[in-house]
Amino acid sequence: MPWPQITDDDVLAVRPRKNPLDPWKPYAFLVETERSSAGSIDDVLTIFLTNRECPFRCTMCDLWRNTLDQRVPLGAIPAQIDYACERLPAANHVKLYNAGNFFDPQAIPREDHAEIAGRVRPFKTVIVENHPRFTGDDCIRFRDLIETNLEVAIGLETVHPSILASLNKRMTVDDFDKAASLLIENQIAVRTFLLLKPPGLDEEAGIDWAFRSIKHAVETGVSCISLIPTRSGNGLMEQLEVSGKFSAPRIQSMERILERGLEYVQTCRPTTRVFMDIWDASRFFHCEKCGPARIDRIQRMNLSQQIEPPIECHC
Repeated sequence: MPWPQITDDDVLAVRPRKNPLDPWKPYAFLVETERSSAGSIDDVLTIFLTNRECPFRCTMCDLWRNTLDQRVPLGAIPAQIDYACERLPAANHVKLYNAGNFFDPQAIPREDHAEIAGRVRPFKTVIVENHPRFTGDDCIRFRDLIETNLEVAIGLETVHPSILASLNKRMTVDDFDKAASLLIENQIAVRTFLLLKPPGLDEEAGIDWAFRSIKHAVETGVSCISLIPTRSGNGLMEQLEVSGKFSAPRIQSMERILERGLEYVQTCRPTTRVFMDIWDASRFFHCEKCGPARIDRIQRMNLSQQIEPPIECHC
């Protein structure tokens, strides 16, 4: 039976309210520890920019909670970067995440690109997020402005054609491939986000399609894969839970797909990093005895890019 198409109206109808935000301050900022492309364990400044809501209202997304209804004023994004950097320690890498698309001109004004570039030029790597439909010449111009390594993160989510269509992302796998090829051809690294167990898949199918998606990303030339366990929390996902069309993955599934991904890249493309997102990971375990140990194991694998000994538990 075909998976039903989700629309903007479906997403909007069940949303709670957005959080109040100041357009001159990032809504969050922190330091993450991540394995770099060179194999070192480095600190990464992650700045969550306050910005206009993404025009693509994806089924599973809850990032809109911390967005605005209008584009920020000119100068606001450079000011937000200054605000965060003044309060964070020095690091070699920076993520500018804006709950949307960095190269959407209705989100981050093009007129601010030069000012932003001046702020991030000292970093070894600058990572931004974007949608294939906003991936074009602006990416190349910004790469030239920053005069350092640019990495663009694009959500492929899944290569399952009907599930991808149901996510209301308004892109195809072919759209992703074309965007990734353009970036790679212009010496811009590509990071991708892949979902573990999006709506419409059971536990085993969720792992299987996540692995197929890993293989596709590697074959496309992606240099970093971030696996995201699909969460509820945006209104619509709770409705899908109640109807039986979605349930969150188990932490054991998070371990299994990370293991399979690491094993695959070690054989086929050792330069590709595979990470499992462990934000709020406690919601995915059901055993207080082994759950924290499993999260720690996942984080060790994220950093080492090696498969760690399994956690023994009879839960």
